[in-house]
Amino acid sequence: MKLLNTSVYKFIHISFLVLCSLNTNAQEDNLIEGYWLTSASIVEVKKCDNELCATIEHIFVEEGVDPKSILDTNNKKKSLRNRPLVGINLLEGFEYSQSRETHYKEGKIYDPGRGRVFKSNLQLLENGNLKVEGCFMGVCGHEEWQPLNITLNKDGTRSAELKN
Repeated sequence: MKLLNTSVYKFIHISFLVLCSLNTNAQEDNLIEGYWLTSASIVEVKKCDNELCATIEHIFVEEGVDPKSILDTNNKKKSLRNRPLVGINLLEGFEYSQSRETHYKEGKIYDPGRGRVFKSNLQLLENGNLKVEGCFMGVCGHEEWQPLNITLNKDGTRSAELKN
């Protein structure tokens, strides 16, 4: 058996390290954590204590309307109807996992449009979107959230761009 010379060995070793780092970066792109474009808002999914949470960061409204002025008026709990939608958490009961899970089951999601909490599942799809499912009495509906890159601008504002 012939041994590889040192320069060939170094090339193979460096190539392997580059491939490993590319694979790690690809895995990081497939995380549920991050910013997501929903049908009506931008949401940040992140770890809160030992659970996933999804905080509304921005609501799409007509020009001239302050998104922070939109209240949770549909909430079934009267005491919460005066809180702004921006800043509220939509998820509960999804135990946080550091193993880069792509599917979370048996949590709950709050739907501000209906003011109700539904059983929920989250699944990261192959296209990079997040399938967010809400279920009531065995009937489920879902919405796909699209991943966003958020950039902090020099003037303090933020810009959003679709990842895909």
